[in-house]
Amino acid sequence: MSATAPTPAVALTVEQLWQRVPGGSGTYVTALAAALADRLPVTGLSAWHRARRPSELDPRVPVRRAPLPRRALYEAWQRVGAPRAEHLVPHADVVHATTWAVPPTRRPLVVTVHDVAFLDDPSHFTAHGVAFFRRALTAVVERADAVVVPSQDTAAACRRAGIESSRLHVVPHGTDVRPAAADDVARVRARYALTGTYVLWVGTREPRKNLDVVLRAYERARDRLDGAELVLVGPQGWGEDAAPTGAPGVRVLGAVPRTDLPALYTGARAFCFPSLREGFGLPVLEAMAAGVPVVTSAGTACAEVAGTAGVLVDPLDPDAVAEGLATATGGRHHALAAASLERATAFSWGEAARATTAVYAAVASR
Repeated sequence: MSATAPTPAVALTVEQLWQRVPGGSGTYVTALAAALADRLPVTGLSAWHRARRPSELDPRVPVRRAPLPRRALYEAWQRVGAPRAEHLVPHADVVHATTWAVPPTRRPLVVTVHDVAFLDDPSHFTAHGVAFFRRALTAVVERADAVVVPSQDTAAACRRAGIESSRLHVVPHGTDVRPAAADDVARVRARYALTGTYVLWVGTREPRKNLDVVLRAYERARDRLDGAELVLVGPQGWGEDAAPTGAPGVRVLGAVPRTDLPALYTGARAFCFPSLREGFGLPVLEAMAAGVPVVTSAGTACAEVAGTAGVLVDPLDPDAVAEGLATATGGRHHALAAASLERATAFSWGEAARATTAVYAAVASR
């Protein structure tokens, strides 16, 4: 933004924060809103909820609620084209849809597309979800002035889906995770009865996360991991739960407070995340920012995040993932941990906000 350009006021959709499982998109909305509030006026836009605002949203970001609950609002946005965003946030110069819930508007429209995984394998989503995503993609192709994506991998997928390169802006996510202090690690270990070493997985337990391969890889590598447990952190999503009951060496912690995650990452011997499809792979960056060696999927957005610091494997091959675990926990452990920390310094929410603000300025000036 030039020194003389006015600072645009932004209406930012924050409805994701009320989802049962907000996931990485929820983390994105929370962190980006806070970083944007350092730079410009930003107002949250949501459906009607009894709670006027989510507790995790920065207090500098007011929230305007539409007079409809989520399901009805989404239907109205997609099928009726109302209520328009500027009717709810009249002072907005730019509207930013942070997920596939894209409000109708006559103001410049920016949309964040985290991924288009539903086009690659619709079976990894509910039928209702796929139909909603497809309608939203049509709206993005037809109406978005700019499309923000978190990785080159997602940018390429968007081009294949019909979005021109001129509208695409790659803005990687950041992270606030840092290595936790020894006292915090000890406290969280005690809370979850983690008495020995462990390999960590973090995510929503649903099909595209490839958890079944993680489990098979751990079983094959277990004898080489010096007794390390496999600890699974995160809520159950949709579909059949792949998390085992009573499998040797496997602990399922489920959803934990986000404040516990830095210590859980820091205390891990390695982080294993061979997801099949991610728009970015935020857990990979979080683990690296905690100084943990990462095993993740070659040829994906996760590999973009990890760079040369990660152990990249074929996510469809349990033997390859098992070998990656042995590498990450073995003789190269300390070198990989140091490389993770160094790599993570390239990502920040402040930089994401700066780049996103530049997109706002560009569309507002047209």
